[in-house]
Amino acid sequence: MPKTQYNRTVYVDLPAKVNLFLHVCGRREDGYHLLESLVTFTEFGDRLSVRSADEFIFSAHGPFAKDLPSNPDSNLVLKAARTLKEEAAADTGAQIMLEKNIPVSAGIGGGSADAAGTLRSLAELWRLKVDIQGLVQMARAIGSDVPVCVHSIPAIIEGAGEKVTPQDPLPACGVVLVNAGDPVSTGSVFFARKGTYTRSFPWPEITSFDQLVFELALRRNDLSESSVKLSPLISDVLTTLSETRDCAYFQMSGSGGTCFGLYPSQQLAVEAARSISQSNPNWWCISTKFRTSCPGLRIE
Repeated sequence: MPKTQYNRTVYVDLPAKVNLFLHVCGRREDGYHLLESLVTFTEFGDRLSVRSADEFIFSAHGPFAKDLPSNPDSNLVLKAARTLKEEAAADTGAQIMLEKNIPVSAGIGGGSADAAGTLRSLAELWRLKVDIQGLVQMARAIGSDVPVCVHSIPAIIEGAGEKVTPQDPLPACGVVLVNAGDPVSTGSVFFARKGTYTRSFPWPEITSFDQLVFELALRRNDLSESSVKLSPLISDVLTTLSETRDCAYFQMSGSGGTCFGLYPSQQLAVEAARSISQSNPNWWCISTKFRTSCPGLRIE
């Protein structure tokens, strides 16, 4: 017999998000900026498990658990859980356990990934009849990056994050993520940004790593200049990545301060991450690769 919701535990991986490019294309009357960005996801990320409880009980462990906001109203996991409960008129809670491996306020979507995984796992735990589009609709009320994190596949996001256009998996390559440990506020980065807006132009079908690098070189991250002003360490990280062996492309992700480097092979990425960590032991640095599909839910 299948397990009931009362004795099941649902597990899900929450992959880190990388903005391979990010263009600021305009601004709406309500103050939100209009963006265009190619987003993809890595094998590295947080992990979440949920099990039934009468009320919401949240706990976190892992290297960055201590950096999560202490105010429950600022916790995107609890915000997602309450949103789903209200929308579904659910009459139960959940014990939510988060393994926090992604740095906080780092530009790689840790909080958004956690919120998206909460929606997906609780919908399964509570056996709700809601499809992926229903979850995406709820995600829009939680944060601009949460909808694309529900999909967790390569996508072009536009507008204020509400338009998500899935893309084919990217060519295999090695990825290095580096953060010097200086949190950057997204709001502060947008406020500090100066200059004109970038005109949108189509993203083509990508068939090789060399083509990926070529197309990315035609684009940029429009937030990098203001982020570097707020956190000069980001410039140091970018320079360090550029000097590693066979780094084909490097850039800042999101609003910072995590930067990434792309390498022709995963072994080269492993070697680059090792070299960076040895030279900069206080920096957070990992090697990983891009995912080709959304993480599945595991039920025990």
